[in-house]
Amino acid sequence: MRLETVFGLKGRTALVTGSSRGIGAAIAKGLAGAGAHVILHGTSAGGAAGVQKHISSMGGTAQELAEDLSAPGAGRELIKRAEAIAPVDILVINASAQINATLADLTPEDLAFQFSVNLGSTVDMLQTALPLMTARKWGRVVSIGSVNQLHPKGIVTAYAATKAAQHNLIQSQARDYARDNVLLNTLAPGLIDTDRNAHRRDSDPEGWEEYARTLNWMGRAGQPDEMVGAAILLSSQACSFMTGETVFLTGGY
Repeated sequence: MRLETVFGLKGRTALVTGSSRGIGAAIAKGLAGAGAHVILHGTSAGGAAGVQKHISSMGGTAQELAEDLSAPGAGRELIKRAEAIAPVDILVINASAQINATLADLTPEDLAFQFSVNLGSTVDMLQTALPLMTARKWGRVVSIGSVNQLHPKGIVTAYAATKAAQHNLIQSQARDYARDNVLLNTLAPGLIDTDRNAHRRDSDPEGWEEYARTLNWMGRAGQPDEMVGAAILLSSQACSFMTGETVFLTGGY
């Protein structure tokens, strides 16, 4: 069997939420490199222009949509707008909100915001996308989780809880849609060197390096590009007998 047959995404359309930067941008570029037409997403118009330009320069194709996923119904609207461009074969749920706070310091507003983005929009997107994938008898959903869904830290109490709930949702729907060749899995990174961590890294480089050295077996933070291989696996024919699972990319934890 040819490698392109297993991992190639030519003829597929992928929507990658939160793909203007970080892990989402890396995954979007990787899926485009594997042959998919990629629909990029950011909160504001033009936010993913740089990613779109990069994909085009590498011979790929991409378009951009803007949607604030904290707004009620925004997940449903995003899927509808993407489907107007092309049938969405691959949905990568990457956009998320993370507000660091212990349970004692967590405000109702911060809790509601993280619930809306991380869980509410996921429900909206799945409710809209899964029946369409089912009708076409092919679909892949890749939810970007976190090591915190299994090993939560107190400083990210709400974020960790939403990520655990998000994977629970992925598992329940994986069971319901498995016989329709619509497969849902979670890719759960550990510490990744993205702009989300830039302030901590830049304000205390030595502290950041020490934290990374002691956090995992490899003794370093991962890079966004290191998430791409697993994302292609979970988006392709290569995962044809895999659903409801989590792939942890943590450097050993």
